[in-house]
Amino acid sequence: MAKINIYYIAKPARDEFDTIINEFIKMSSKYATLKVHCIFNKNIAKAQTIGQKEAQESYTQAYENYLTGYNIALDVLGKKLDSFKFSNLIDGKNEMNFFIGGAFGFEQSFLNKCDSIISLSDLTMAHKVANVVLCEQVFRALCIINNHPYHK
Repeated sequence: MAKINIYYIAKPARDEFDTIINEFIKMSSKYATLKVHCIFNKNIAKAQTIGQKEAQESYTQAYENYLTGYNIALDVLGKKLDSFKFSNLIDGKNEMNFFIGGAFGFEQSFLNKCDSIISLSDLTMAHKVANVVLCEQVFRALCIINNHPYHK
């Protein structure tokens, strides 16, 4: 069973978004282990008050330890995929990590360490919204891979 992790930069919060995300985690559990990880620390908080370069560096430092398996960064300039191409991207991978950038996005050196860079949309989304969209698309991709009718 595939192991899929989603990492995003934000302070942990219990809200309506968590309810939706947990539903997609539960539905995905038939096909994969999906986990969502909120990453935030004092270094990130401080760096974000200084500027873009410092913030991006703090995101890289926070995420580097999780670069195992197949790594996918979500970036506005990344490749746009339809749901079928997205399912092809994750098909056959035993361990995948998705990284959602912080408020200032990623530095190029982090993007260079990832296996793929994709974009969910040309629109800018709040991290929680992007997380919900990504969880839904992961579930949809798992359904496509396993011939479940959800994706139709």
